[in-house]
Amino acid sequence: MFKLAKKYLGAFKKELIIGPAAKLTEAVLELIVPLLMADVIDVGINGGAGKSYIYRMGGIMILMGVFGLCCALVCQYLASKASQGVGTVIRNDLFRRICDLSHSQIDTFGTASLINRITTDVNQIQTAAAMLIRLVVRAPFLVIGAAVMAMTIDLKLSLIFLAVAPLVSVVLYLIMSRSVPFYRVIQKKLDKLGLITGESLSGVRVIRAFSRGEMEEKRFAEANDDYSRTSMRVGRLSALLNPLTYAIMNLAIAAIVWFGGFRVNVGDLTQGQVIAFVNYMTQISLALVVVANLVVIFTRAAACSTRINEVLDMVPDIVDGSGVPEVSANAPAIEFRDVSFSYHDDGDNALEKISFSLKKGETLGIIGGTGSGKSTLINLIPRFYDAEQGEVLVNGVDVKNHPLEALRMKIGVVPQKALLFSGTVADNLRWGKENASEEEIKRAAEIAQAAEFIEKLPEKYDTYIAQGGRNLSGGQKQRLTIARALVGDPDILILDDSASALDLATDAALRKAIAENTTDMTVIIVSQRANSIRQADKIIVMEDGEAVGIGTHDQLMESCGVYREIVMSQESEGHD
Repeated sequence: MFKLAKKYLGAFKKELIIGPAAKLTEAVLELIVPLLMADVIDVGINGGAGKSYIYRMGGIMILMGVFGLCCALVCQYLASKASQGVGTVIRNDLFRRICDLSHSQIDTFGTASLINRITTDVNQIQTAAAMLIRLVVRAPFLVIGAAVMAMTIDLKLSLIFLAVAPLVSVVLYLIMSRSVPFYRVIQKKLDKLGLITGESLSGVRVIRAFSRGEMEEKRFAEANDDYSRTSMRVGRLSALLNPLTYAIMNLAIAAIVWFGGFRVNVGDLTQGQVIAFVNYMTQISLALVVVANLVVIFTRAAACSTRINEVLDMVPDIVDGSGVPEVSANAPAIEFRDVSFSYHDDGDNALEKISFSLKKGETLGIIGGTGSGKSTLINLIPRFYDAEQGEVLVNGVDVKNHPLEALRMKIGVVPQKALLFSGTVADNLRWGKENASEEEIKRAAEIAQAAEFIEKLPEKYDTYIAQGGRNLSGGQKQRLTIARALVGDPDILILDDSASALDLATDAALRKAIAENTTDMTVIIVSQRANSIRQADKIIVMEDGEAVGIGTHDQLMESCGVYREIVMSQESEGHD
């Protein structure tokens, strides 16, 4: 937590100095008020000084109250400014770091956990920053100041303060020591709750299709009850804090009145001084409760800061290449040299010694069973993951030596899952090229076989698309994602089983349009359909992470049993 505070609060030095100073001024004024009240009683009422003295002292107390209120407002403003500023900067840094992390690193945290860290955890840090400025100086100062002021009035009666302090400290320690460990557990249970909620919302169609609504409700209820039980357990412990503290303080006040009465009778104290003692004990009582709440706030903030630092301290394992690499004109557009890759350090390789090369303008087809490594292979080209062994080269240069942005600008990727963002059709297509003209957008849509249905939309290219493209069919979403990749006119186009929702005629028209309208574009098509890659210049057949066959359709029909089996089974299904 201190590391996070030092890094982000340093930019708000003015607020950190002026805010507590204003709050400290308010606390000083609060400590003076009981003494003035004692004078009002002893001098103004019992001493016979009259109404004028009472009014004068009352006016002074009102002025002090107004000035204290102004100090409190200044502190409140500065605390809000600093805490919101810190939260904004942390969220920006967190989001920036998340964007820099590789796919595998993001997978280690999970989407739900990252969302909670950038929202709930940062909110806890904001609260702690505000309390740091507003109360960290004021509360301890009031406790110590009230005790000192009481001692200046009567040392013997102030021994009650010294007796109360250890009792309150024991209560604070017992409650905090038992409740603090639960806060990290609560945050993890909140992550789980967010995960279930996200899965249920994103997969609502699947849930309804399988009539799993009741099961999902039960799963959510169990996680929610688990979170609730833990929170209530902490809440019950924390709820004991105020009653126990107030009980001790009220007993102390009773003791002050009791013993103070005896000392008034013998003339060692005045009635006003006893009232001042009671006021100081009340101030200590309230300040100790604030201190206890501060312990809870900072404990939660410490747990949250640990979670935030886990993300901020993670060094991206996909490091940006240095400089602009020299590209050879005669080098293959893409080349794999004995590439192996595993998602887990102790797991089996997802790819095993893959080698092939693809010239500029050629088309590569990749086919194989589910889990054979097709998507893994193409994910290494734009460096979504890095090969553990071997080299992946683009234009003759290892992808690790390319600047990431420059590398990915050369590559248009259409993923398996067609994902669109909220906004208009044109906004989504401009992801491929931010300043794309209307003509470029329409051309890409025509090639992707999307222009026909876009023209039928209510506002055509200005039609609003809901989050994730929920108001479009699967085939429409796939065609838009293909058009989005084509808008940027990439050197390399990767279609990762991105035509699975298209009918055979549209799929064929798409492949024909790409071939006819793109010059020198290297195309990689990952597909389960043999017909989709039959005309490719080169086909790779994947099985269990290995390339069991590389060649043209005719060559593989003769030499690769796996490919021949796939083709024959699909032809048989089509005939049936």
